[in-house]
Amino acid sequence: MKTAMYFFTAAAILACLIVMAGCTGTPGSQPVPENTGKPVPLLTAESINATPVHYAEVNGVKLGYREFGSGEPLLLIEGFGSTMDSWNATFVGILASKYHVYTYDHRGMGYSSTDNATPAISQYADDAAGLIPALGYDSMNIYGVSMGSTTSQQLVIDHPERVRKLVLSSSTYSIRIPECSTLFAIIRTVNATPSEPQGVRDEAQANLAWNGSYNDLSGIHRNVMLIVGTSDALTPDPVSVQMAGQINGSWVVRFTGVPHEGERYAPVEYAGSIMNFFATNESPEISG
Repeated sequence: MKTAMYFFTAAAILACLIVMAGCTGTPGSQPVPENTGKPVPLLTAESINATPVHYAEVNGVKLGYREFGSGEPLLLIEGFGSTMDSWNATFVGILASKYHVYTYDHRGMGYSSTDNATPAISQYADDAAGLIPALGYDSMNIYGVSMGSTTSQQLVIDHPERVRKLVLSSSTYSIRIPECSTLFAIIRTVNATPSEPQGVRDEAQANLAWNGSYNDLSGIHRNVMLIVGTSDALTPDPVSVQMAGQINGSWVVRFTGVPHEGERYAPVEYAGSIMNFFATNESPEISG
C-alpha cells in the first residue's frame, strides 16, 4: 500500500506552517532554521550571471554549467524555455549555504551545444545522468522545476542510481491530461512557431512526444518531495497530489497563492522546505 506525506503551507510568503497526514514516522514539522552555520551568500542576478561558466562533454554535446557553495551535491534542472541565467538568486544563495549547487543548460539552450539527435525527454534525462559523473559524483540530490521536473522524473526512472533525494516542483506526469490543458496549448503553439529559438522548439517537441510517467511512478524507490503552489495554472496542485499517490512514501508541499515555478516568487520558503526535506532521515516504505 502506497503512503504519502502531505504538507500544506498557509501563507507562502510569511510562513511555512506544515501539516502532515497519511503516514507514520513523522519528521520534524518545523522549517530548516535560518542559521545553517555559515553566512548565506548574497547572490544577485548579476552575480549569478557573472559566475564563470564551465563545460562538460556529455553524450556528444557540451553542457554549460555553474557551481555555487560547498557540501553535498545538488543539481538544479530548469524549466521549459529557461536557461541557468534565470534561476532566482535568493533561492540559489540559500541552497548554496549548505549544498554544492550546480546549474546547467539543457542541450541547445543557453551555453550548451546541441547535435542532430531527435529531441526527447529521455535524452535530456540521459544528459543529466551523464553530467553527474562528469562533475565527479556517482549521484546527486535533484531539484527539477516544470519541464525540469519532467526531466527529473525520467532521470530517476531511467537512471535511479544517479539520484539521492528528489524534489519535483510544478510537476505533471503528462502535459496531455485535462488539468494541464493550458500548458499543452502553450507548448503546442511554441512548437508551431518558426520564430521561436530552435532550442525552445526542440524542448516543445520533446514534451509533445513524451508518453508520460504515470505508470512508472510506482517504481520510484527514492525519497521524493513534490512542491507546488495552489495558484499554479499550468501544473495545478491536484496533479502533484495524484503523483504522490503513486510514489511510495512521497511528500507533498503546497504553498497557498503561489503560481507556477514558485521558487521565483517564494524563494526563501521554497529553499527552506527543500533543505528541511533533505535534512530528514525518512525513507519511503518499499513493499515487495
